[in-house]
This record gives sequence, C-alpha cells and structure tokens, in this order.
Amino acid sequence: MEKNKALDNGGFISKGNVEARKEEKKPTKKVNKNKKPNIFKRIGAKIKDIFSELKKVSWPTFGKVLKETGIVLAVVLVFLVVITGFDVGLDAILKLITGNSQFNL
Repeated sequence: MEKNKALDNGGFISKGNVEARKEEKKPTKKVNKNKKPNIFKRIGAKIKDIFSELKKVSWPTFGKVLKETGIVLAVVLVFLVVITGFDVGLDAILKLITGNSQFNL
C-alpha cells in the first residue's frame, strides 16, 4: 500500500487507484454557462448598473454650470464677430475688384 502511495505521489497511478477515483466522480448536472439570461433580466441589470454609475458621478453646482455656460456663450460671440468681420471684409474686397455691387457667376 505504501508503494502505491509513493508511486501516486510521484505521478504514477496504479489501476486500483484509477478505479477508485472513477467511482468518486459523480455525474453532475451540466449547467450551460453560455446561455444568456432572459432579456428582461438583462435590461433590468443594465438599468441597475446605469443608476449605480450615476450615483458615482460628481455633479457640478448650479453656479459652476452658469459660469461655464457664460464662458461658452462669450467664446461663441467672439468667433461670430471675427467670422462676420472676415466675411464683410472679403465682400468689400470682392466689390472693389469686380466693380459690381453684386457678384454674379
């Protein structure tokens, strides 16, 4: 018996041990791990994940939102003035070159 244990520990298994191990293994119910859960369960889990992520968000204060909105509007107005200036200037140059009050193709 000790010889079998020594051989078993060394990587060699006798026939008696193989048969005993086969008997120890009981057939288990196969669970298909690739099967997806019900669509409603998946949607519910996704919505739950969304709400848990929204709780982690650091929301800005109302004052900060107003301040940053004002900055965006100011930048847009500056670019509006600059682009309008270029448009008027290029239109004036075009009128000088063509001598017409209106450019026709």
